[in-house]
Amino acid sequence: MDKPQCAQKEPYEIEVEEGKTYYWCACGRSKKQPFCDGSHKGTEFKALAHKAEKSETVYFCGCKATKTPPFCDGSHEDI
Repeated sequence: MDKPQCAQKEPYEIEVEEGKTYYWCACGRSKKQPFCDGSHKGTEFKALAHKAEKSETVYFCGCKATKTPPFCDGSHEDI
């Protein structure tokens, strides 16, 4: 099983728009962090879709070790 690459050791603070779908990078290889750019091709990873239920600020995981993907759960504190 491949391990994701840590993109950064802190979350990405993102303003999301109600009804819009965002595709979180699970592999850590994307150049468009925290979002997928297809860099996972050839791995077991897939982008994770998140449809915003309301417009708000959310914190997408940057370390890729979260237990609550796509959101930060503080796992970066243990890396």
